[in-house]
Amino acid sequence: MALSQTQAAPERFITVASTTSTEQSGLFGHLLPAFTRKTGVAVKVVAVGTGQALDIGRRGDADVVLVHDRAAEDAFMAEGQGVRRYDVMYNDFVLIGPKQDPAGASGGQPAAAKPDVLEAFRRIAAARAPFVSRGDRSGTHAAELRAWKDAGVDLAAARDGWYREIGQGMGPALNMAAAIGGYVLADRGTWLSFKNRRDLAILVEGDQRLFNPYGVMLVNPARHPSVKAADGQAFVDWLISPEGQQAVADYKIDGRQLFFPNASTERS
Repeated sequence: MALSQTQAAPERFITVASTTSTEQSGLFGHLLPAFTRKTGVAVKVVAVGTGQALDIGRRGDADVVLVHDRAAEDAFMAEGQGVRRYDVMYNDFVLIGPKQDPAGASGGQPAAAKPDVLEAFRRIAAARAPFVSRGDRSGTHAAELRAWKDAGVDLAAARDGWYREIGQGMGPALNMAAAIGGYVLADRGTWLSFKNRRDLAILVEGDQRLFNPYGVMLVNPARHPSVKAADGQAFVDWLISPEGQQAVADYKIDGRQLFFPNASTERS
C-alpha cells in the first residue's frame, strides 16, 4: 500500500555549545538565521557557562564550542578535544553597581585616566558591599575570580553574606544585583541588552584586564565520531569569513556595537 504522505527529509542541524552572553545579548538571534539561509544548516544552541560548554564538547554532545575563557580553551585544545581554535570577536567586561556607589568602587573619579578594576574589587570587599557572582564556571565567573585573586582578596574568608554565588547566567545575576543594589561583573554585550537596570550603572570600564576575547572550535571528530564535522566546520568557516565577521560587527543595540570581530585564519 502506498504511503499517503512522503516522509519529510530530516533537518540538517548542528549543536553549538556556547556562553549565555552570546545568547542573552541577542547575538545568536542575529547571526544564526544568516548562516542558515546561506548553508541550509540549522543551529541548535546550548547556552551555558564556558566551563559547562567545554564539558559538553568533551562528551561529544556538541559539534562546535564558542566560548570566552582563553585558559580553559587552551586546556581543551591541549587535551585533543578540539581541532583548531580561532579568534572570532571580543568585547569587554564592565563592573556594574549602584549609581550612588556606596563602596566607592569607581574611586570617586568617573573620568579617571587609568581605571583600576582590582582597586574597585578591594573597595567592595573592604565595604562588605553586596556582590553577586555567577558562580557557574562561566568565562565571566573565571574572569571575576582572577580579579579577586589579583586584588589580594581571600574569598574563602570573605563569604560572610556579602558575597553571593547564584550558580546562574548573566541575566539572573544582573537581575539580582538590581534587586539588592549590589555589584556584579558583566560582559558589556549582555549589559547593553539588559532592560531591568533600576539603579545600576557602569562604574569601572576600560581596564585592560577587562578584555574579553571569544574563540570557536570544532569538536574533534577523531575523539567523537558523532560530531557533524563537515557542517560544524562550515559554521566555523562562516564565522571567521568576511561575511560572518561583518555580521558580528553589524549587531548593535540602540546604535551601539556589542562585539568586535577579530578573526584570523591562522591557528591561535
